[in-house]
Amino acid sequence: MRSAIYDRSSSKSDAQGDQWATVQVPELFRWRQEAVLVPSCYRRLYLVVELCVLYVGLPLLLYTQRRALDGWIMPILMGLAAGCTLLLWHDGSFPRKQLWNRDAFRQRLRRTLCWFVPGALLAGTVFAVLRLDLLWMLPQTKPGVWGMIMLTYPVFSVYPQEIVFRAFFFHRYHPLFQSLPAKIAASGSAFGLAHIIFGNWTAPLMTTIVGVLFALTYARTGSTLQASLEHGIWGWFAFTVGLGWYVFSGAIG
Repeated sequence: MRSAIYDRSSSKSDAQGDQWATVQVPELFRWRQEAVLVPSCYRRLYLVVELCVLYVGLPLLLYTQRRALDGWIMPILMGLAAGCTLLLWHDGSFPRKQLWNRDAFRQRLRRTLCWFVPGALLAGTVFAVLRLDLLWMLPQTKPGVWGMIMLTYPVFSVYPQEIVFRAFFFHRYHPLFQSLPAKIAASGSAFGLAHIIFGNWTAPLMTTIVGVLFALTYARTGSTLQASLEHGIWGWFAFTVGLGWYVFSGAIG
C-alpha cells in the first residue's frame, strides 16, 4: 500500500516514480503553513541557503579547523542533531513516528541482514587486498578504544547522524527536490561531504556510497531506527575490519 502523501501539484511522472516509497511526505501547502523558522517570502531561496550553510559550509569550515577538533566532533554532532530534532518536533507537518517507527524496523530487519552479508564479504575482501596493513588494526592495537566504539557508536554517533542526514534532510528540504531519487542522492552526497573532516579521500567516497544506501532505506521504510540499524551494522563492521580508520577521529590530521 502506498502510504506516502504527495503534493497535489506534483506531476504524474513524479508520483509514478515514487510509488515504492513509504516515507511520509507532507503536501506542500501544509508544509508551507507549518514548517518551523521558514519565512513566507523567498522560501526556496532561504532553504537553499540554509542547506548550503549546514551541509556544505559547515563541513568545509570544520575541515579547515580539523587539527583543532580533538574531542569536539561528538559534541558538534550531538548539538546539530538536537537542533534538528527540536525543529522536527515542533513542525506539525512532520510525522513524528518516523523518528523511530518500530513497525518498519521489524519488517525490514531480515532484508537488511541479507544485503549486509554479501556486501561486507566483498568490501572486506577488497580492503584486505588493498590495505592488508590496516586489517583488524583497531581491535588488535587499541582494543579498549574499539570496545568503547562498539558500545557508544550506535547511540551517540549513528542515530544523531541519521536524524541530521535522513529525517531532517528529507523533510526540511522537501520543496527543493522534484523527485525522491534526487533527494536520496542529495542526502547521500551531503553525508559523504560531512566526512571530509577526516582529511582523506577514502572517507567521503566510502560514506557517500553507504549514505545513498541509508537514504534509500529511510525512503523505503520511513524509519530512522531502520536506517540507524543499517548504519550501525556497517559501522561496526568498518571499525572492526579496519575501514573505520578512515573515519576515526584519532586519525584526523
